[in-house]
Amino acid sequence: MNILWGILMLLIGLFLFVSAITKSEFIVYRLFVARSKILWGKNVHIFFLLVGIVLMGLSLFFFFNIW
Repeated sequence: MNILWGILMLLIGLFLFVSAITKSEFIVYRLFVARSKILWGKNVHIFFLLVGIVLMGLSLFFFFNIW
């Protein structure tokens, strides 16, 4: 089961990372940006870039059954 959660976290992190780099117009990412822009302003894409990296890093804990 941990492998499944690890893959899911990796995919979500990858989605956020790629969407932040390309400043995607995908509806789900636009909703995330609209909500986060209130707090982060112009730095919202950098925020999602870092969140994507952190999620991909944390998914390794699930892969190796540490967490």
